[in-house]
Amino acid sequence: MNTANAQAGAKAAARPIDWSERASFTCRLCDCPDLRLYYTLGNDHQFRYYRCTSCGLVNYDLAGGTEQGQYTTIVVDPRDDTNSRNHDNDQAFLFLQKHVPVPGRLIDIGCGNGRLLWVAKKAGWQVKGLELGADMARYAAGVVGCEIVANDFLADEPPPEDREAFDVVSLRHVLEHLPYPRLAMEKISGLLRPGGYLLIEIPNIEGWSKRWVRFITRTGLHKRRFPPDLMPGHCCEYSRESFTALMERSGYRVLHWETYTKKKIGNGLLNRFPVGTKARALVQRLPA
Repeated sequence: MNTANAQAGAKAAARPIDWSERASFTCRLCDCPDLRLYYTLGNDHQFRYYRCTSCGLVNYDLAGGTEQGQYTTIVVDPRDDTNSRNHDNDQAFLFLQKHVPVPGRLIDIGCGNGRLLWVAKKAGWQVKGLELGADMARYAAGVVGCEIVANDFLADEPPPEDREAFDVVSLRHVLEHLPYPRLAMEKISGLLRPGGYLLIEIPNIEGWSKRWVRFITRTGLHKRRFPPDLMPGHCCEYSRESFTALMERSGYRVLHWETYTKKKIGNGLLNRFPVGTKARALVQRLPA
């Protein structure tokens, strides 16, 4: 960055933020035009997130740009029961088994190393995966021993044999990276049979720690410092309110909702009192 740009950035950072600022675009969930600035990222507050006053969805201003490559998964053997990177997948499957105990057909979108597919397959499920990265898809398919297709499920149509063919669709920490949530749900409905279940995990924008960070930032008690090359990856941020709004608009009903963290200690409490930073839900596609 040259001196002139650096000075301009410093001036922008020094200016107080106008928290009454409105977005120049409509909500990507409900089309409401009233979106208020909710929080910012970046040392110059250049990445801006606006909360819809109607449905509660927090919309990132996509004009700021995104970078999804930063979330490349570190390869961990999905068969390794001792590796902590596999434990989140195990908890997700335990949640699914608790509420959907009878095995059926499951497809995991963004399956990563295939751990969820591995444990589900051992429990008697027929499994398939979708993964954006071709190398990861090949690795996971070879280890798990099931079909894993490398594709972008938003851009590609499912093959005829997959059309409304699955009892469960799993989408874990993917939805927040997708800019158009209604399109994502339309694509999921193309895979899930009516009456089937969607297992989903997302960050909870109203988790207590996220609320605290927003409070101390707004009040000037703390100034966050970001890497100079920061680029956002989350396009939409969800609370229980906005998540429920998306499901209802898409022809689904929320059956179970809980929050959790990566640390197992305290998760029992967070499951009962939904103030954790991550959320897990089971929703059902309603019959047409």
